[in-house]
Amino acid sequence: MNAARAASISISATTALAVALGGCVSTRHAQAPPIAPAATVPSAQPPETVPDAVPRYEPRSIHGNPPFYDVFGKRYFVLSSSADYVERGVASWYGPGFHEVRTSTGEPYDMYGMSAAHKTLPLPCYVRVTNLQNGRSIVVRVNDRGPFVGNRVIDLSYTAAAKLDMLRNGTAMVEVRTVGPSPSGVVPPLPSSAPTVVAAPASVATLGSVTPSPVAAPPAGPPGAPAIAPAPVTSAPVAALFVQAGAFADPANAQRLAQKLQGGGYGKVFVRDDVIAGRRMYRVRIGPVPDVSDFDRVVAALEQVGVHDAHLALD
Repeated sequence: MNAARAASISISATTALAVALGGCVSTRHAQAPPIAPAATVPSAQPPETVPDAVPRYEPRSIHGNPPFYDVFGKRYFVLSSSADYVERGVASWYGPGFHEVRTSTGEPYDMYGMSAAHKTLPLPCYVRVTNLQNGRSIVVRVNDRGPFVGNRVIDLSYTAAAKLDMLRNGTAMVEVRTVGPSPSGVVPPLPSSAPTVVAAPASVATLGSVTPSPVAAPPAGPPGAPAIAPAPVTSAPVAALFVQAGAFADPANAQRLAQKLQGGGYGKVFVRDDVIAGRRMYRVRIGPVPDVSDFDRVVAALEQVGVHDAHLALD
């Protein structure tokens, strides 16, 4: 695992939680455990045969679900429900250096299972993760807290990441959507609103460009780990992804932000207006962004000018 990937692992293996309500979330090590370069972790079953997690009814864990907690000076509020949760952003994964380390629910982490870490969803719950860049989709069980580095929204197990075909890059732009159990015990299908091919806007104002820096491709997985077949493609890859810098009911506020970003080298900036739940909203978008590196660079630049809630957008 390279340094960039190791930096994106979940709270269960990397840092200590400063929790407002003592005992609600376990304290973790401040340093990652050592990783042997050629270490191979045995799997209980061939990882290529591990199916997706099947949503089932589970009580809320007594561990890992405080009302709120603090990490690196930022406070996170645990959601009261996972119903109808949808989020888009960057996924990362964590592997052999953390195999069998306790997760936030107290269960041992299994890198060959179909699990994930999330900062605010109640534990445990189930989510469908779709790789927006290749259309592959999986279902995982969320039983851990994290990741807390950069703008990552979910940390996947090794097998889950392999099925999304994101091991080589280490990250991917994804959609995270909670799923509940079905009476038949069958994993619910993709919703009708699942990502589809999205065209770039017809008219945008060019305010500079962002040139991705070359990044050496990391190895496809831990040394000696068995190959895992990617999940099938369930939807068309999204043609264009954007950074949303803000959304406003007042068009003047949207134009003001767009003008503020002029000349900043962010890329193409435009204001898109849509009717959402009966209200017209004006959304400031940047892009399209072709990959995670470009997305990270734009979000980091926006942070420097006081835009702290930028996120990934489809259209």
